[in-house]
Amino acid sequence: APRPFVFDRPGEVSAMKAHFCHFNFNVLDLERSMAFYEEALDLREVRRITDESFIIVYLGDGKTDFTLELTWIRERTRPYDLGEQEFHLAFETDDFEAMRAFHRERGWVCYENEKMGIYFIKDPDGYWLEVLPPR
Repeated sequence: APRPFVFDRPGEVSAMKAHFCHFNFNVLDLERSMAFYEEALDLREVRRITDESFIIVYLGDGKTDFTLELTWIRERTRPYDLGEQEFHLAFETDDFEAMRAFHRERGWVCYENEKMGIYFIKDPDGYWLEVLPPR
């Protein structure tokens, strides 16, 4: 019998399919975060949900359906505890060297791994974002 959430393999059929749609970061200053993501990675607002206690903004890259969800909670006043920062969101760029130069110029680069050919930038809330060259 087919099992849920099994990737299609030769001779095997998946009962259900799932696909990525968004990833969430909670932010203290929504406008500051939106400005950062637009300037740093050219992500733009594609959808917004507003409530008395929160605002959720979905940012898109204009190429894929995947979005970054920024959630602002009205009552939140202190920075979020990001733990040991053992997670990140990755972005691939068509012009790696130009983007790295731009991010260095802005002082956003927080870690570079020359051996792997990647680097990370940090957003205003401390989230790490990996930048990759084209595959």
